[in-house]
Amino acid sequence: MNAFAPDSLVLNRKLPLWYQVSQSLRASILGRRPEAPLRLPTEDDLAGHYGVSVLTMRQALKELEDEGLISRHRRRGTFIEPAAQRGAPVKLLGSVDAIVAQQSGGRTSVIGHGTEPLPAEAAEHFPDLKEAVAYRRLRCDEKGEPTNWAENFVRPDLAARIDLGDLERWPMTKVLRDALGVRISRITDTVEARLAAPETARLLQVPLLSPILHYTGVTYDDTGRAVDVVRIHYRGDRFSFTVTMDAP
Repeated sequence: MNAFAPDSLVLNRKLPLWYQVSQSLRASILGRRPEAPLRLPTEDDLAGHYGVSVLTMRQALKELEDEGLISRHRRRGTFIEPAAQRGAPVKLLGSVDAIVAQQSGGRTSVIGHGTEPLPAEAAEHFPDLKEAVAYRRLRCDEKGEPTNWAENFVRPDLAARIDLGDLERWPMTKVLRDALGVRISRITDTVEARLAAPETARLLQVPLLSPILHYTGVTYDDTGRAVDVVRIHYRGDRFSFTVTMDAP
């Protein structure tokens, strides 16, 4: 039986290795193609793929097993759970792969894109632009129920190279980094509670003024230039927000 092939990962030695590996593997699992194998490589093979010890790999796999994304069977191996729940907490710990994992999962559809004037919330990050290319995507769970929708505002020179098919498979962060080769230096995040506006209520199929989790992320390249501003609207009954901080 062929094994699932996870994406590659560049490790950041300032963050826990098991956490980075678990988030990278989680993003690969949630963004996999439907026809991809469900069986994962062995612990040894995964450890070699990520360049970590077997103990680190074991800790990363336990995180995914506790979340319900994988199941482990003695002598048979480790398998992706095809019906795993995708509405997991939003967990961020300073890694680009954590952002990718947070924005992955379910079925994603591009519901609109085109050049348009920048809204105030995005314009402050693009002082040299009056317009950007906006992408709007709706994410649904395996049952087809909407969980969140995203608005990305991307620089036109980068947008000209984006394949819409990639946006139905991967989060914008992964497309920019892995498909376009953008050298991402940092991402700033803001999460707040809001009430569902008419468009959000319609897309997420919730009553008007229902509580939602509103996430804003600004992605910068290695020159310090903002390349993408995203606003993601999460259903308040499907997501929570978790931040982990290590105390010295």
